[in-house]
Amino acid sequence: MRVLAAMSGGVDSAVAAARLVQQGHDVTGVHLALSKNPQSFRSGARGCCSLEDSHDARRAADRLGIPFYVWDFSDRFRADVVDDFIAEYQAGRTPNPCLRCNEKIKFAAVLERGVALGFDAVATGHYARLVDGRLHRAVDPAKDQSYVLGVLDEQQLSRCLFPLGDTVKTDVRAEAAALGLGVAKKPDSHDICFIPDGDTAGFLDRHLGTTPGEIVDADGTVLGEHQGSHHYTVGQRKGLAIGRPAADGRPRYVLYVEPVNNRVVVGPRERLAVKAITGIRPVWAGPVVEGPWRGFAQVRAHGEPMPATIRLAGGELQVDLDEPCTGIAAGQAVVTYADDRVVGSATINLAA
Repeated sequence: MRVLAAMSGGVDSAVAAARLVQQGHDVTGVHLALSKNPQSFRSGARGCCSLEDSHDARRAADRLGIPFYVWDFSDRFRADVVDDFIAEYQAGRTPNPCLRCNEKIKFAAVLERGVALGFDAVATGHYARLVDGRLHRAVDPAKDQSYVLGVLDEQQLSRCLFPLGDTVKTDVRAEAAALGLGVAKKPDSHDICFIPDGDTAGFLDRHLGTTPGEIVDADGTVLGEHQGSHHYTVGQRKGLAIGRPAADGRPRYVLYVEPVNNRVVVGPRERLAVKAITGIRPVWAGPVVEGPWRGFAQVRAHGEPMPATIRLAGGELQVDLDEPCTGIAAGQAVVTYADDRVVGSATINLAA
């Protein structure tokens, strides 16, 4: 089988490519250039997609003896991930750029080009399993990435390979060392690659400006002033510019953001509790399940799966949690599971 191995420059994608070579596949490595100026993205252990990552990916491909190419997806990344990130915050929502990158770039764009070039499948170093064509959680629960892959549909999954899903991370590093791969001890990447200094608020200020507005208690009392509603997300407590205490003297958390009025509404922690989630633009990892059915819902990449009753109504996903959850924000993804199998996902539009 002709396989296109997406090589980020990290240990996981390098070992995934190595396993495919060992299995006898015709493997070609590809690194995605996501910035016109790679130095503007993170370097070192904190990021991915940096200039040094492309060099690490090339060295790994050379070690494996496979062809290697760099594909420039910087324009598409800018439009589908960076601009989307900015627009979502401007609209008062909380996006997940890594999930959007998986959806729009690492699979949709790469698959599109790979299939056009005659490849049968795309492989990555994600920790997830495909069982009879269905997406399942990885064996290593600490590294499971099925949540961020929940945006892939059945057709995309039919051309995906995840060689590491049955392995724990410590064994992957040991395998890389045994293969003589220089990335064996390279730290994992994290955070947002296109914000080099890690200052998300500053990044948004540069693109959206600073517009003062009110911080308002849930009862309507003005408690302070902010310099931009995009600085805040649901559940946030730190960094609230509250100039006076709330009437009850209790800590306040961001309940929601009103971008039209440029207001940030805060309240006591119990007001964050959510039991009902409405998701738009559902994506199915297999056949559509209208329900209602009993399963699990996950709203964060490393969040706990929560028992829920799930159904499709009017083209929207309705998720009723058994127990309330806090800190759920519009713009995030809700991924649904039947035991450890991904059923589908949707973008959270409303949580109450």
